[in-house]
Amino acid sequence: MTRSCLVALDLGQHEFTESVDELALLATSAGAEVIGVFVSKRRSPDSATFIGSGKVQEILAHCEAEEVELVIFNHSLSPAQQRNLENAMGRRVIDRTGLILDIFAIRARSFEGKLQVELAQLQYMASRLVRGNTNLYGQQGGIGMRGPGETQLETDRRLIGVKVKQLKTRLEKLQKQRQTQRRQRERRGQFTVAIVGYTNAGKSTLFNSVASDKAFAADQLFATLDTTTRRVWLAPRVDMALSDTVGFIRDLSHSLVDAFKATLESAVHADLLLHVVDVSSPVRHSQIEEVNKVLLEIEAGDVPQIIIWNKIDACERSVEVERNENGKILSVAVSARYGLGLLELRECLTELAVDFYAQTRGKDTQSDELQWA
Repeated sequence: MTRSCLVALDLGQHEFTESVDELALLATSAGAEVIGVFVSKRRSPDSATFIGSGKVQEILAHCEAEEVELVIFNHSLSPAQQRNLENAMGRRVIDRTGLILDIFAIRARSFEGKLQVELAQLQYMASRLVRGNTNLYGQQGGIGMRGPGETQLETDRRLIGVKVKQLKTRLEKLQKQRQTQRRQRERRGQFTVAIVGYTNAGKSTLFNSVASDKAFAADQLFATLDTTTRRVWLAPRVDMALSDTVGFIRDLSHSLVDAFKATLESAVHADLLLHVVDVSSPVRHSQIEEVNKVLLEIEAGDVPQIIIWNKIDACERSVEVERNENGKILSVAVSARYGLGLLELRECLTELAVDFYAQTRGKDTQSDELQWA
């Protein structure tokens, strides 16, 4: 494990302590051994080092005394700030985005997931290329010394640009394949449901319980990066397409959201979202806000939702189905791990699927024949 220390700057943001705790979980998930945590308060970040020269020296002294190899910031650093910090501390410095990308690289399993992670890494790296080791081939004269006329920095940027273009082309092909599969489900008039939620809320465990599947699930952040879709029979002649998606997290950079927009398409085109929430978390309401913020960003904010209060076993909450005055299902309390409330959830999904197919059959009898052929 990499000996690491964490750095967080309190700028007056909401739930700062929870954000620091989350950074520690992210660091552990990436394989770091957290040796120390440094917290300071400022009105605004320092333009050169984000935390100020005095704090830099304090952290440096700790790193040298404890043989710390890596310093992890709970913020997004500019390329200049990251470079200044590494020069001052003499060791690697990464920000929150770099840490999440590292976890993504560990977790990605499917071909598409790996492509998306590589694309995000290259785009992140491109902004951090510096004029360190530049070979000025074109600057030297003489026979045998005439180079391509560009610095090593320019060469690196050009090669990254070429690779980014190739990755985008391959991802576009995979996206078209998914669109074809989605159109086939739409022609059949199939009821589609996507599971969304904050990372480690129990989405994959719920997916496995409902779909009787064996998708990877673990008590760790970003255990799932790849979308998995299964056909689930709810009752005779009543089925649905159920999809598991990547988890969301606070302060997720736009570049990471963009990289995984293709994966999150199942949420955009779903008929219903199961928004899984860890009911035992003290910050569950802010996590709901963070998930809804990303859903708006990917244009899935208008898709109907049911809140799934998961992990009721951890807070001694009973199984419950909440409805509004019109009988609309608002939430279901379950424990996906122990199977509590899953029967009630399936009954709710069956009810919604029957309503969906009744409307579909009324509009298109041909799609009904395809559905039940």
